[in-house]
Amino acid sequence: MRNKLEQKTKTPSSSATITYQAGCKRVWTLPSSEPDLAYTLLEFPECPECPHRVEPDGGPSFCTLRPVGTKNPFANLLELDLPDG
Repeated sequence: MRNKLEQKTKTPSSSATITYQAGCKRVWTLPSSEPDLAYTLLEFPECPECPHRVEPDGGPSFCTLRPVGTKNPFANLLELDLPDG
């Protein structure tokens, strides 16, 4: 029987393994709990011309990796019906 003064220690939960996908459809399976990741190596031949490449001012270029099956955070903007002018 456990001593009444002994405290249970909580073990931090490890990150789940998630499969992330780039705009070019390449996938990476990694232990992470992040909603998206930045791929900065850009080592594939098509990376320099990729339409999914992000080039921020003052920072390195990157590709956003999102969990497979999730929508792009800006996808809902496509559904907006904006008036002309």
